[in-house]
Amino acid sequence: MLYWALVFLAVAVIAGAFGFGGIASASAGIAQILFFIFLLLFAAVLIARLLRKGTS
Repeated sequence: MLYWALVFLAVAVIAGAFGFGGIASASAGIAQILFFIFLLLFAAVLIARLLRKGTS
């Protein structure tokens, strides 16, 4: 998922450089959403691992 966030970020930067504002804005928004989903899943996995190590 982090890979796709970086892909959409690269598309946004390239589209912004060529002057396609709408495409750049949409790609940046998708990249931001994917990045925050990645962060939430990463935090959930870390918490689950800490809880599992504490019980065993």
